[in-house]
Amino acid sequence: MQTLPTLTTSNTASSQATFDTTIKRRKTRPVRVGNVTIGGGFPVVVQSMINEDTLDIDGSVAAIRRLHEIGCEIVRVTVPSMAHAKALAEIKQKLIKTYQDVPIVADVHHNGMKIALEVAKHIEKVRINPGLYVFEKPNANRSEFSKTEFDEIGEKVRETLEPLVVSLRDQGKSMRIGVNHGSLAERMLFTYGDTPEGMVESALEFIRICESLDFHNLVISMKASRVPVMVAAYRLMAKRMDEFGMNYPLHLGVTEAGDGEYGRIKSTAGIATLLADGIGDTIRVSLTEAPEKEIPVCYSILQALGLRKTMVEYVACPSCGRTLFNLEEVLHKVREATKHLTGLDIAVMGCIVNGPGEMADADYGYVGKTPGYISLYRGREEIKKVPEDKGVEELINLIKADDRWVEP
Repeated sequence: MQTLPTLTTSNTASSQATFDTTIKRRKTRPVRVGNVTIGGGFPVVVQSMINEDTLDIDGSVAAIRRLHEIGCEIVRVTVPSMAHAKALAEIKQKLIKTYQDVPIVADVHHNGMKIALEVAKHIEKVRINPGLYVFEKPNANRSEFSKTEFDEIGEKVRETLEPLVVSLRDQGKSMRIGVNHGSLAERMLFTYGDTPEGMVESALEFIRICESLDFHNLVISMKASRVPVMVAAYRLMAKRMDEFGMNYPLHLGVTEAGDGEYGRIKSTAGIATLLADGIGDTIRVSLTEAPEKEIPVCYSILQALGLRKTMVEYVACPSCGRTLFNLEEVLHKVREATKHLTGLDIAVMGCIVNGPGEMADADYGYVGKTPGYISLYRGREEIKKVPEDKGVEELINLIKADDRWVEP
């Protein structure tokens, strides 16, 4: 376990504090989705969703394959009708025949019991939204829900959910209870308001129905388009589950995050905040872009937090007047030469003032030594001084000498 040095305060010599730099993940039960496991201490799983109409068999198969080939471990598809549900059976079989068996989640919405029962025959996981699964048109004249009305609808929810739960339970498949802040059921809105509490209570109602039927292959999500609401809802969900002895894994995401730089920052703000708290077992970055663009963001979040190492970690100073070469240009050259490697930390530092100290955790260092020359490091040890124009080549040679190089 890596820790920062023990510090002693000047007021009390015996006062010491050790700061742990590792993330302590919340303990959750393992939930199998095909050949992937969510929770149970397994690595955080990366998910995305295709844009294709599920009736387009070939297009959907190609889209699922594209995502899976770049690291998406579970793929979600929308299933708005019975025709789409039946098409999903063909998609699954064609994937197995032409590629491999990719874990699929079917997204079922409005009054979707019959659709959900059909897709449950063909794929590994069904996602339902408690606010829409038993959908009732809001009553504009309503001012409150009596307890009797609340309970009556709750019983209708149970009757509608039970066949799906039994089907998934008996097949050893799983369900995501996916609450969305923007689509809470009317009775939850009247009872708890448009709040994280309403989101949590909505999920708990469905969880309790599943538990009463001895079904526990559940993953829970609390998505919202506003980061503070999303973070509060997940934290409250984790707290309430702990209070009730529930240990279901959580699927993290900021829904409708948008596109471009802000969409990525917004998603990272919500997902990374919770992961740093130890909350979260699977993630999806929702961008208004091609789904393939979501996967690198997911892996970058996990890499930055030390939860998964899937690429080279580059450490580079921001540059200043002491920098002895074009730092941005050299970092680009080093990255292009080594980006195909995995599991390495490589530092590119402009000068020796901060370089060796700031890059102490790196496997290899490329540091400005004197004008026209750079020093190459292995960890904290300076290995050689070489001309700058030979720097990248010699860095590769050093990695090769340590038998850590693979050809692109």
